[in-house]
Amino acid sequence: MEKLDGLCVVVLARNEARRLPACLDSSRFAERTLVIDAGSSDDTAAIARAHGAQVQSHPDWRGFGVQRQRALPYCRDARYIFFLDADEIITPALREEIAALVRESRRGAWKVTWEQVAFGRPLTGMTSAPGMPRLFSAECLLGFEGAVHEQALLAPGTPVARLRAPLLHHSYDSVRTSLHKISQYALLGAAKRAAHDQRGGVLRGLASASALFLRLYVLRGGLRHGGAGFLYCYVLAQECFFRYAALKYDRDALTDGVERVS
Repeated sequence: MEKLDGLCVVVLARNEARRLPACLDSSRFAERTLVIDAGSSDDTAAIARAHGAQVQSHPDWRGFGVQRQRALPYCRDARYIFFLDADEIITPALREEIAALVRESRRGAWKVTWEQVAFGRPLTGMTSAPGMPRLFSAECLLGFEGAVHEQALLAPGTPVARLRAPLLHHSYDSVRTSLHKISQYALLGAAKRAAHDQRGGVLRGLASASALFLRLYVLRGGLRHGGAGFLYCYVLAQECFFRYAALKYDRDALTDGVERVS
């Protein structure tokens, strides 16, 4: 496959030996792939090197924003940077869209949507709303802030657009891994809100979680996907609930930062 000059794909990973090969295979079109490893105890680093990726280890986990920030000094020679998670795959359509932007030397930042795959089933039609930008022309990206659902800091006047083709996101593989992810993301989200002096509690958690579940399951069509669709919506609602519960009942443990909850 011909390499796309000037593009660096950055992958954040920790103990992702099982999912990393498919992720890295989808990024082979980039001139360079960089894996920021957060202290894996499995074969993540070896697999990354076997796929031709550069590996940098930063095991002192301080949140997703810090890990992305740590990647930037290794990307100084890149004209474009695309951030990819280990449970994501760049589809052929998205690859062509990225390639066209890079070849045209467009300036800006571009958001992505996700086509979800959960519990072994594609949740077709439940494409997520655009999140944070993932593709950047390097001169526009100043850094990142936030432990989870982090925000990109962009140069003033940077145009922000949306890529049409989605990333394939293997969000939840099993109930077991989902329970771990609920804990991790709920506590990181609570720590982020505690830092901004937001308040939590059971009633607020129930209200927010119920609204989220109804929006995902009814309005966004999770009910069309059987048990997998229900579990996907329910897991996200549970994460939302425990985020607000932890914000009240674990608040003292959250004040020392994300190291306590990662």
